[in-house]
Formats: sequence, structure tokens, C-alpha cells
Amino acid sequence: MGIRTIWALLMMMMIIEVESSLHRVGGGKYNWKPDVNFSDWANHQRFYSGDWLYFGFDRTRHNILQVNKSSYEQCIDNDFIFNVTRGGRDVFQLLQPMPYYFICGRGYCLKGMKLSVNVLPQPPPSTSTVPIIPASTANTLIIDSNAFTAIATTILTVFIFKALYFE
Repeated sequence: MGIRTIWALLMMMMIIEVESSLHRVGGGKYNWKPDVNFSDWANHQRFYSGDWLYFGFDRTRHNILQVNKSSYEQCIDNDFIFNVTRGGRDVFQLLQPMPYYFICGRGYCLKGMKLSVNVLPQPPPSTSTVPIIPASTANTLIIDSNAFTAIATTILTVFIFKALYFE
């Protein structure tokens, strides 16, 4: 891959809008711990498919297990779906619009270290448009962000095609 192609790909990644958010579980950097009301925190959040959960914790004392609803309610840490635990600053992507359940094993689930999130489908793109003001009446052209993204993506696609096939 040529330097032009790499540059073009980097530029495209910077321009294209990202439709996901990072949620710091519990609201802070290291809040996967006892004595945090995860239900209250989750009730004040909106989770969409594609969003990420960030768990910060002491990995020598805690872990994060994705479980089913029954295991969540009863704090059962056997037969988990997925062990999210990697190093104490771990992320999990919420891929599907559905409920997700997480617990801390090692007995801490019984002390409140569990989280339930209901993931919604991605909302449709914003349909609000800003009118384009003719150049004869203004010095600035105003274009909404979706139109800008479409134009920028088209230009970069042409540039990448040209860089790949006509170098």
C-alpha cells in the first residue's frame, strides 16, 4: 500500500461519523467495585447497539462475567456466556439491541456488583437539514453534517480509487 493510500484511509476514518459511545460503568475510571449503585447509573444512561462499556477495576479482586438473566438475578457465576475480564481496564461492545447482564464473580455479585443494560437499536440519522444559502447573499456556505459526511466520503473514495489504480 502506498503512502498516499494510507493517508487517504486515515483521512476517511477521521471524517466519517462514529455512531457509538463509550460508557464508563459506574460513571468513573475505576468504578467496577462494591458500594456503587449500578442500577441507578444504568437507568440514567441510554445504550445503543454499537456502544461500548468500559470496566475499570482491580483484577486481583474482581472480574466481569456476561451472564443470562437467571444467573444475573441469582448471582450464579458458573456457566457464564463470556468472561470480559482481561486486565482491569476492559471493554465490551454491545452489538445487538437486547438486554445484557454482567456480574462480578468471587462473591461480589451478592454485594451489588452486577449490571443490567437494555440496548436499543441505533436511532435513525438526524433528518434535520440546514438550508444552503446562495453565494450571492452570503459569504459562507452552510451544509448539514450528514451532507458534509456524504460529500467528504465521495471525494475520499474517488481519491483512494485513483491512488490504488492509477499510481
